[in-house]
Amino acid sequence: MMRKLAHAMAWLVVGAVAHAMPDTARQSLDDAWWTGPMMANSAAALPQGHFLIEPYLYDVRSPHMDSFGSLTYMEYGLTNRLMVGMIPTFGYNRTADGLHSSGIDSGDLSVLAQYSLRSFHEGSAMPAMALMVQETLPTGRYDQLNHPAVDAQGSGAYTTTVQMNTQTYFWLPDGRILRMRFNVGGSISRTTQVNGLSVYGTPAGFHGRARPGNALGVNAAWEYSMTQHWVLALDLSYRYARGARVEGVANAVPLAYRSRSSAYFGFAPAIEYNWRNNLGVLVGVRVFTGGHNSPTTITPAIALNYVH
Repeated sequence: MMRKLAHAMAWLVVGAVAHAMPDTARQSLDDAWWTGPMMANSAAALPQGHFLIEPYLYDVRSPHMDSFGSLTYMEYGLTNRLMVGMIPTFGYNRTADGLHSSGIDSGDLSVLAQYSLRSFHEGSAMPAMALMVQETLPTGRYDQLNHPAVDAQGSGAYTTTVQMNTQTYFWLPDGRILRMRFNVGGSISRTTQVNGLSVYGTPAGFHGRARPGNALGVNAAWEYSMTQHWVLALDLSYRYARGARVEGVANAVPLAYRSRSSAYFGFAPAIEYNWRNNLGVLVGVRVFTGGHNSPTTITPAIALNYVH
């Protein structure tokens, strides 16, 4: 798997160099328009009074299931350093054997705050840096389900994620800009009450509690500015999560177990088209595979990015 990821990285760099032309002028930062890669959050500050809206539509495809969904980043610059936002989600599931959600349901809602520690300055070796804190609120269904595979839309637990985001720029031999992001974060979840069939694998008649395991994620992304309007993007990611701890009683029988830990690698090639410096569209596919106790999923997605 690592060899495939290395080949994907090499493809992006080689593709960028292949566009090199003699005597090409060095591209200015103002000339480079971006929508952003599929997975890596930005470390750039949103100016005070400005807002960003970025809705995604996607289909998480696994061997026996399709999970259609949407999420929307809505962010606002409170100051030139502090940004706040929220991420509502919605979903609809369908299995290969004919089961499906009763309708489009809301998933978990996330709220976030990001503080800019440092801006990028051309000529400096230091990247832009920002500290992000995100709280996931358990607004999606997770227990008392009829068919967990299609009814569930959330985890049921309050989850806090703390992440360091970085972003920098490189000028390639053809004079074009390669923007890079590198983010590292961890998540901690609280205990939640669980009743009946749930996302934690509990049976009918169960009453108890569950706590998802802590998680660690690493994400790197590169974007190559082919022209002012067109950008090639690639994300690479890794995530590890401890198994959830479940304790309770099912039909008067004590039940306690920890689910297995999981890990996966992911990559997401995409292409961006930017009509203006504040409006663009992203089309790509995200692949999670090569991990431990994690199914392989392929997720085509499209997103629209608007900043005002």
